Amino acid sequence: MSDAIKHECGIAFIRLKKPLEFYRDKYGSELYGLKKLQLLMGKQLNRGQDGSGLAVIKLDPQFGNRYIARERAKGSSAVTTLFERVNKKYQALSKDKIGNIDWYKKKFPYAGELLLGHLRYATHGKNSIENIHPFLRQNNWMSRNLVLAGNYNVTNVQEMYQQLIDLGQHPKEISDNVTMLEKIGHFLDEENADLYHEYKEDGLDNLQIAEKVKNNLNLENVLKQAFKSVDGGYNMVGLIGDGNAFVMRDPNGIRPNYYYSDDELLVVASERPAIQTAFNLKTSDLKEVTPGAALIIKRDGSFKETQILEQQERKSCSFERIYFSRGSDGIIHEERKELGRRIAREVLKRLEYDIRSAVFSYIPNTAATSFYGLIDGIYRYLDKYKREALIKLGPNPSAEEIDKLLSIKIRREKLLVKDAKIRTFITQDSGRDDLVGNGYDVTYGVVKSKDTLVVVDDSIVRGTTLKQSILRILDRLGPKKIIVASSAPIIKYPDCYGIDMSRMNEFIAFQAAKSLLKQRGDLGLLNRIYEACKEEMQKPLRDMKNKVKMLYDEFSDAELEDEIARLVTPEDMKAEVEIVYQSVAGLHAACPNHLGDWYFTGDYPTPGGNKVVNQSFIYYMEGSNARAY
Repeated sequence: MSDAIKHECGIAFIRLKKPLEFYRDKYGSELYGLKKLQLLMGKQLNRGQDGSGLAVIKLDPQFGNRYIARERAKGSSAVTTLFERVNKKYQALSKDKIGNIDWYKKKFPYAGELLLGHLRYATHGKNSIENIHPFLRQNNWMSRNLVLAGNYNVTNVQEMYQQLIDLGQHPKEISDNVTMLEKIGHFLDEENADLYHEYKEDGLDNLQIAEKVKNNLNLENVLKQAFKSVDGGYNMVGLIGDGNAFVMRDPNGIRPNYYYSDDELLVVASERPAIQTAFNLKTSDLKEVTPGAALIIKRDGSFKETQILEQQERKSCSFERIYFSRGSDGIIHEERKELGRRIAREVLKRLEYDIRSAVFSYIPNTAATSFYGLIDGIYRYLDKYKREALIKLGPNPSAEEIDKLLSIKIRREKLLVKDAKIRTFITQDSGRDDLVGNGYDVTYGVVKSKDTLVVVDDSIVRGTTLKQSILRILDRLGPKKIIVASSAPIIKYPDCYGIDMSRMNEFIAFQAAKSLLKQRGDLGLLNRIYEACKEEMQKPLRDMKNKVKMLYDEFSDAELEDEIARLVTPEDMKAEVEIVYQSVAGLHAACPNHLGDWYFTGDYPTPGGNKVVNQSFIYYMEGSNARAY
């Protein structure tokens, strides 16, 4: 992607079902679970490089011994830092007693059966250690301890914050992290209290009650109460101090979730290939948690999937397929190729079907797969063209005529090369753009002055890098025209379910729409939309509508494409520039099981999305840089 955008986040969870000595005897190491957790996290680094954390819970600890351990670290090398710390503590153990599993489990804080890892991308600059998952809500009662981590964004945090106040709590801050931790924790406390009073009436003493609670905690009740008013997208893992656990997914299936289970373990992750690589599995071995359902894992290791919230229309995030998720997932690989195939026809139209004078390339590194698909689509056309041309030559074509047809080839080249960025500390602001995109270099001598250069990008969000560097760099090659083909549709609306793009003015499509309004002399429409958005904000959440659609209803996608091309073209550009976007219909055809398209269409799957888009527009009009959720 030419414009880097961030994404929240990735999770990895392992529940070991056997005693620790089983893994030592079978796999040669009592660190088996930690090694697998490190591998799961390492294979999901694409999901978060601002910070990482891990937590471990031990089953059946002796009184006075620690049974919950947590480590968190900031920075792009956080995963390495975490496990270096863990290894340092392991190396400090007494070597003559390592073989004693009971001693090992007692002395090593990360010797446990429940292991949770998290990778984080920070949004809006919040990257202190306190913002890094997992979060911990502590209590002296084992069954009231809660460890929480997830890939989620909650759109109605203000309402839920008020609910906590109404319950009598005093939350330390307004954030989805604190809110979810305290809300789940509140109903966990209530469940504990209800069981305590029930068993007390049965005449049990406090020690007996504590043991009964551990084995009879009803997490289904807790989750139904805690999540009934949550609006957003989430894949969330919670560990209870007594060894119970849950994995909860939102009712629209917005955020991804995969799991695998056998008689040795249960493993959950945000990325399917991570699990496949870590445990050498086939795609068919894995399952997804049903939207609105939870995996409820008992402290004995058994689990079941339970429907917590009514399943809604499935709107799994299509950006996962376009860009975020690892392309090593075979299904995602094919979908990205299909995205490329589906823009081939429009690219051919822009070329006026002159393949001889076209050179095809892509913006590394994530657009490569869509590029292969585009080439497949061009080949389909070319095969059909050659077949029809051969038929027209009649029954006895000459060798020269046949050779002329067969000589038509697709010129595909790797022209943009990802390179190390040059720091700009010696550059004055007026010349800074020359170095902003220096992360790319080009392959010289391939493109001729009569050529049209077609470059595939997997998404164009802000257009900044295109204008400041990529188009300038490609212009050095001397083509007569550059066509940038986006395998994703036009991004028009903010996301509020996990992607770091929430400010209206950052979108090149929004800038293009404003520019077109200015050309028409109708900038007053922005004020009318502003008033309409403010009216919507006075309504109950479920009655709100997306009023920003009023802006984009004024223009066709073709008009936006042309204006975007004009806006991203540098003033000193010699080549003509065109932008071609994927259609929403093409996106749905390529990714039929991931129809979440709100950033393209404005059709948000939850009421909170409509609130966020209206609020985002209001903030823009009022000059605020605040986050809209």
